[in-house]
Amino acid sequence: MSAVEASARVLIGQALAEDIGLGDVTAMYFIPSDRQARAMIVARKEGVISGVDIAQAVFHEVDVALDVEVLLPNGSRVSEGAVVMCITGPARSILTAERTALNFLQRLSGVATATARYVELVKGTNARILDTRKTTPGYRALEKRAVLHGGGTNHRMGLYDRAMVKDNHLVAEGGLDEIQKSIHRLKADHPDVEVEMEADRLDQVEAFLGLDGVDHILLDNMAPELIRKAVAMRGDRVKPYLEASGNVNLATVRTIAETGVDFISIGSITHSAPALDLGMDFVALRG
Repeated sequence: MSAVEASARVLIGQALAEDIGLGDVTAMYFIPSDRQARAMIVARKEGVISGVDIAQAVFHEVDVALDVEVLLPNGSRVSEGAVVMCITGPARSILTAERTALNFLQRLSGVATATARYVELVKGTNARILDTRKTTPGYRALEKRAVLHGGGTNHRMGLYDRAMVKDNHLVAEGGLDEIQKSIHRLKADHPDVEVEMEADRLDQVEAFLGLDGVDHILLDNMAPELIRKAVAMRGDRVKPYLEASGNVNLATVRTIAETGVDFISIGSITHSAPALDLGMDFVALRG
């Protein structure tokens, strides 16, 4: 079972439990038990879709008798009015699952859409858009997959798959010699784990370029002219990769990308992405 599947299973169960509780009283008392219906999930605004499989799983968790047809797969770019999926079956079940399915689909499509906007703005440069660990608790695997659907690239998944040495770690470490020893110990024990060093000054960049085993250098809150200098300091070397972070928005990302940096990490594509406006159009059929 993948991380996405494991996260989805838990989150779907929790989401339906908090919404349905002891039962959907509206559906039970106001919708005839034999009423059949067809519903379409429709994009109200343009964007990029993510989470159709999660929404489909929500409908099936509520009622396996529902027929859920996915018309647009994850990663699809949609315009206003596009039909994403069609659901047919017992009206009660469709209405009970509606809000939970839309919550997942709107949230994840919002992340994919926000990512796609940044990816579009850096086209023609070497820069790739990265996510961060600033994700909704429990949703990390789903939100990071949504970043991929939007054309972005995943940074580390957690504290376990990349060492990221920040300013507080540097203060506690005790100098470059100790940092080098720590890198060698880590690489000996975990050769597949990458090492990233955070720098907010060019002298730190210069120092980290002299260390063995550094895979990435994070250029934290550096102005574009300093980022260009850092890129020049690396010269013709492929690694360490250079990642820009801090004060990145839609107005600044292109200028940052044109410095020659390899990656641009943006926390807002997960922690502040607005939900994509999606709705369900419902048609009751004869029982």
